Amino acid sequence: MRAAAILGLGSSERDLRPFQENSDASWLIGLPASSEQVDAILLFGGDGTVHRHLAQLVQLQRPVLVVPCGSGNDFARALGLRRVKESLAAWRKFAAGAGNVRAIDLGVITAGTGTAPHQHYFCCVGGVGLDGEISRRANNLPRWLRGHGGYVITLPPALARFAAFPMKVMTPDPDRPNSLLVRNSGPTIVTTFANTPVYGGGMKIAPNAQLDDGLLDICIVKDINKFKLFCLFPTIYFGRHLSIRNVDYFQSSRMKIETEYPFDAYADGEYVCQTPIEVCVDRAAMQVIVPAE
Repeated sequence: MRAAAILGLGSSERDLRPFQENSDASWLIGLPASSEQVDAILLFGGDGTVHRHLAQLVQLQRPVLVVPCGSGNDFARALGLRRVKESLAAWRKFAAGAGNVRAIDLGVITAGTGTAPHQHYFCCVGGVGLDGEISRRANNLPRWLRGHGGYVITLPPALARFAAFPMKVMTPDPDRPNSLLVRNSGPTIVTTFANTPVYGGGMKIAPNAQLDDGLLDICIVKDINKFKLFCLFPTIYFGRHLSIRNVDYFQSSRMKIETEYPFDAYADGEYVCQTPIEVCVDRAAMQVIVPAE
């Protein structure tokens, strides 16, 4: 077997050694240039590391094992890989021929207009609004602190300076396939579009999301009193926010977001582009190694 190891920030070849033990695989450090070079790819890092390599991983079409070594590991969590030892067990099963590989969807954000739009893959959750402001602040924290409540720590200062703004959210009209239906057009705190149930270190923003259903789970938080909004956030960790009056939750295969002026869009905790954007699903875009049943 031929395997490649991508070492994210804070990872080293020392983290790779347990995966090399009792294995006759030949190893390449870094992203392979072509799919002919490898049979599998191990990625050591968190959501940001995965996000930065998604386009190449889709192109290579080789099974990917995520080893959760980052400050945020929500994608690994969605795959059932909460700890490094679980990734190690999944790797040993794969190397033994267990066939524990799963095809999953990825989200695609298209930014820009005209003849040269830019496309960006994401694996977990993207958003426009307060979510982006929190992510921007969290990314400026020390790496250790980001991985231990960074999202929660940055919420109060982000919320204090944030105000709802007009946002138009559109999805396909079921009665007219070539037309878009406006789902939201008023003052909005945040709109998220999810491929996985959790983000921000375990916040269950989209409790019904699945990695292989061909749908985005869309959550819109409309204008709401700041104190009530602050009280809303703890409920997201348990997925209980869906019953709140100012929260809309639905699914769609694609969507479009427009704002009065360009607003930052984030995905997987990383800055992606500015609005207007279109978001869709690339079905079975990536193969991942998962825990064996």
